Amino acid sequence: MNIGPNAVQTAGAALDAHLCETLAWHFSPETGCPFWLDWAKQAGWDPRKGVKSFADLIQKFPHFQDEWLRDLQPEVWVPAKFKGRPYNVFETGGTTGMPKQRIGWDDYKVDYEEFSSKISDEHFPPGAAWLMIGPTGPRRLRLAIEHLANFRKSPCYFVDLDPRWVKKVIADKKLEQARAYMDHVVEQALLILKNRRVAGLFTTPKLLEAVGEKLNLFEAGIRGVFCGGTTMTPQYVRFIVEEVLENRIGFYPTYGNTLMGLAASVPLRPEDNFSITYYAPQPRAVLRVVNPAETNQLVAYGSWGRVELTTMTKELFLPRFLERDEAIRRSPCERYPWDGVGDVRPFGAMEKTIVEGVY
Repeated sequence: MNIGPNAVQTAGAALDAHLCETLAWHFSPETGCPFWLDWAKQAGWDPRKGVKSFADLIQKFPHFQDEWLRDLQPEVWVPAKFKGRPYNVFETGGTTGMPKQRIGWDDYKVDYEEFSSKISDEHFPPGAAWLMIGPTGPRRLRLAIEHLANFRKSPCYFVDLDPRWVKKVIADKKLEQARAYMDHVVEQALLILKNRRVAGLFTTPKLLEAVGEKLNLFEAGIRGVFCGGTTMTPQYVRFIVEEVLENRIGFYPTYGNTLMGLAASVPLRPEDNFSITYYAPQPRAVLRVVNPAETNQLVAYGSWGRVELTTMTKELFLPRFLERDEAIRRSPCERYPWDGVGDVRPFGAMEKTIVEGVY
């Protein structure tokens, strides 16, 4: 349901205020990190004075480059106020070459505690165990999912997954190895589900389907599925909801990554025809759908464009990062009075072959 302009204007004003607070933090010598302080010095202008709105940021800031997270030492991102405080190191990418690394302290806890209010106690009963089937290791996701479960008074079991290896063997056309590894992961998940009482499940769409082929998830005790992955077409969502979950298990698709946090989906309605829309946790993160050829410009509502992310917390300022995804720009809604992104898929998916592995 679309909403009136007042709610959108109020959200826009809150975003501008949050942006000004973020810039005051990251570009002040007392609180900011070496990277942004050096950047402002080299750029020859002070964002605290030159940027007063999100529209100003779009006009005056260039795109954040992922090479900065690959090539620079993590210490350059430590805010002065956090100096001397041990940090987590989270990775994303890295199938080939050096992964992007984000350091952090509490952002993942804040992001997932906020998300907790968006899932139902009926589907994720407080105290009932969860199972995560997905990447652990250097990924932020492992700590985040466990924190979310613990925040809801639940324990969490884990089955590890190395998506880099899967993508590598698929890219090398070693499909038998990929299938054997996926079978190995599914076997471990089935072992937990058959021997422990589990009510909540986090996994990727393809692994959810693979587990669902081996056992009836509802009869195994699953009441809610929290699903993360890049591509979920309406046809595939319908298959998951109707065939795998049999319309008996709560389904919560999300769009998230190490750099953004977590964009929640709105509950599907009949008129959506199983097309998912996600909304960023604004004002901490903002998603725009832009013209790939002219990234200062938004595409029209209902049109495809490239996803651009801006993250604004005290731990990380990441302006105008062009994601490797494309999406349909969707209108604000009552719960989220800002733009959403729909039917997210890898950027250029219609023009080239994309290796998504187990996602």
